[in-house]
Amino acid sequence: MIPIKLTQVGNSVGAVFPKEALHELGVQKGDTPYLTRGPDGAMRLSAYNDAVQRQIDMGQGLMDEHRDVFRALAK
Repeated sequence: MIPIKLTQVGNSVGAVFPKEALHELGVQKGDTPYLTRGPDGAMRLSAYNDAVQRQIDMGQGLMDEHRDVFRALAK
């Protein structure tokens, strides 16, 4: 477990990550990591992954294209 310190940055709150955490996440200063909710409800922080984003976009397109089918299946 790696502690992350929250600090005031103007009117916002920023997070200070130790070098070890940055290395484990595969990010560096200036990168934008993403906070997502996993299937178990836990929050997860991960680096941006272009391949994953393309898959998400494709899935969203399929859901938009076949909205009626998904509504029928959800009943």
